[in-house]
Amino acid sequence: MATLDTTLEDVIDTFEFLDDWEDRYRYVIDLGRKLPPLDASEMTDTYKVRGCQSQVWLIPEMDAEGRIQLRGDSDAHIVKGLVALMLLIFSGKTPAEILATDARAILDKLGLSAHLSPMRANGLFSMVERIRDIAEKA
Repeated sequence: MATLDTTLEDVIDTFEFLDDWEDRYRYVIDLGRKLPPLDASEMTDTYKVRGCQSQVWLIPEMDAEGRIQLRGDSDAHIVKGLVALMLLIFSGKTPAEILATDARAILDKLGLSAHLSPMRANGLFSMVERIRDIAEKA
């Protein structure tokens, strides 16, 4: 379970407050630093996200209420921040809620897809697709 001390709304508010993209990148990196690292034994092909330039792992766990709790990690600072953002968007939701979430609209609101390199943006949407796939199979 992510132990981020922030919400998606906080991220959106902070992005609106920060004018400079360098500051926004630093903020995303800071989000990633707050994620507890995965154990090396969890960094397996089973949990690896395909299509990312960096190494990314997402681990889904179904809780007693039928909500998918996600944990994740990456070997790159900015990408680990993007993983944190994905957890804020999706973790703690039911499979139906995940499938109903328009992550692209949220990311567009943040302006992220326009300010990431094409490879990073592809990786970001690979994470979204992986999470949607997890929800469909749940």
